[in-house]
Amino acid sequence: MTLLELTGSLNVVGYGIAAIGPALGVAWIFSSVINGTARQPEARGAMLSTAWIGFAVVEALALFGLVLAFAIR
Repeated sequence: MTLLELTGSLNVVGYGIAAIGPALGVAWIFSSVINGTARQPEARGAMLSTAWIGFAVVEALALFGLVLAFAIR
């Protein structure tokens, strides 16, 4: 094995780079809730419940990508 030889699956490296998308999605979801709560405090409940649904969808897509990174070889 040489010093610069890469072994293993590059799918996992690709997923590591692609994980930036869901991280930004979650950050934007909750930053929008914070911004909306600052503007309309009485609407906090409605915004937060919608944010949790959005968070679940974004994280499900991230986990789906992780599974595919390990399944596709």
